[in-house]
Amino acid sequence: MGPNQEPTHDVVIVGAGPVGLAAARMLGRYGHNVLVIERWTQPYPLPRAVHFDDEIGRVFQSMGLADAVRAISEPVPDCYEWRNRADDVLVSIDWSGIGPNGWPVANFFSQPELEEVLANAVKSMDNITLRRGAEVVAITEDGSGATVTLHDGETIATRFVLGCDGANSTVREHLDTEVIDLGFFFDWLIVDTVPLDDREWSPQNWQLCDPARPTTIVSGGPGRRRWEFMRLPGESAEQLDTAESVWRLLQPWGRTPANTELERHCVYTFSARWAQRWSRGRVLIAGDAAHLMPPFAGQGMCSGLRDAANLSWKLDRVLRGVSELSLLDTYTDERKTHLQHAISMSVELGKVICVLDESHAQERDARMIAGLANPAVVLPVTAQPILGPGVIVETLDPAGLRGTLLPQLAIEHDCLPQLLDDATGFGAVLLIHGDASAHDLLGAESTRQLADSETRAFSIGASGTADLRDFDGGWARWFSDHHIRAVLARPDHYIFATVTDLDEIAQMVSHYRTSLRVTAHVG
Repeated sequence: MGPNQEPTHDVVIVGAGPVGLAAARMLGRYGHNVLVIERWTQPYPLPRAVHFDDEIGRVFQSMGLADAVRAISEPVPDCYEWRNRADDVLVSIDWSGIGPNGWPVANFFSQPELEEVLANAVKSMDNITLRRGAEVVAITEDGSGATVTLHDGETIATRFVLGCDGANSTVREHLDTEVIDLGFFFDWLIVDTVPLDDREWSPQNWQLCDPARPTTIVSGGPGRRRWEFMRLPGESAEQLDTAESVWRLLQPWGRTPANTELERHCVYTFSARWAQRWSRGRVLIAGDAAHLMPPFAGQGMCSGLRDAANLSWKLDRVLRGVSELSLLDTYTDERKTHLQHAISMSVELGKVICVLDESHAQERDARMIAGLANPAVVLPVTAQPILGPGVIVETLDPAGLRGTLLPQLAIEHDCLPQLLDDATGFGAVLLIHGDASAHDLLGAESTRQLADSETRAFSIGASGTADLRDFDGGWARWFSDHHIRAVLARPDHYIFATVTDLDEIAQMVSHYRTSLRVTAHVG
């Protein structure tokens, strides 16, 4: 930022895909002035990402977009199965029902429709500007902000730059960070279709583990179907990526031009890599700009939206001056550690699926059938998704829940059943298991510390005297199962700490305040 140039925006976001638009929506709801810059003049009209899980449904809910997202997505009604060429079930994963975050376990959608929901939400806010047809070519920084230079020479001053500009990120190049690559490369032909008949697909989503041609068959969102065909040795990507090849591969599935509209086909190289550093000074990256993974676990876009949720509340505090700039240092450490679960799971699943050797496939099939298709037995075990070091407690955590998600079980509030977040609203929350109000259960010191750390307290109990009524006993079971009395969750719903005794709450909240790098003039 030039010496005489005042920042025009709080944040400039580069890239208007799902992650960039979601980050803009989150920061806009915090009240910040955001400019989103997208180099393409029109939204990309064809499908790409197709899946989000219950945690990401909760993220959409936090953006005030629950109804709009539900309207363009469909939950999975059954199990996700892997089968061999003999139609034996190798693994069956239950994707039906509601997950711990209060949303369906698995949901499918068409990315252009999701991007339209996000873009409309962004454009409805007076403090967010979406600018298409402008390309960022350079970034400069000083101690108080940054300047982005566009392709036509225009300069824009901002306090922060967030790169959500994809795998070939210009913003990542500015960070000059090392990229770790696992060397996992496979080419797959992605085929998106609109069936014109009323065929029912059961199971709705499955994987054909046939060494003759590993194939994925899944929903592409309401009214759509997707096939993914692995490129075989001796085939070139150019040979595979033709309409003639697509119809030849779809023919065994009963798909022809008479009953199917071909929406898109493209060969993608699946890879697994991530940047070592996701932030430096006034510049940050998220989504594909920070990491790429194979699609076998359906966590690519999900991981990018987790980045946005993790970063937005921290950036809000720094922008308001209530936390030091160093709070942003926790972003890389927390998310990069958590990301290893998604990447390792995706890679390990890929190693099982992408088997072309007949004898190896027979050994795999025998092992998985012997394991009764139980995913806990037949699938590779990977690290659990837990945040790395950052804004999580180092001492108080008898339940071992720090860095994991607080569930969103239903409660009754104002005489109406609601999901937890709809009742508690934005921000960090302290939940206390008890039938008195949180005000009556807390001491003066805890109350003061909670106010200083912008944390609201709620009691959850079976009685109507609790702030939130546990009408079906779900919360009582959760607290009892973990042998705790209270839990503190951050604004992104990840658990900071748990305690077994109410006398420990003041200490827990004090630790939380310290971890927020609260500025000296606050509190």
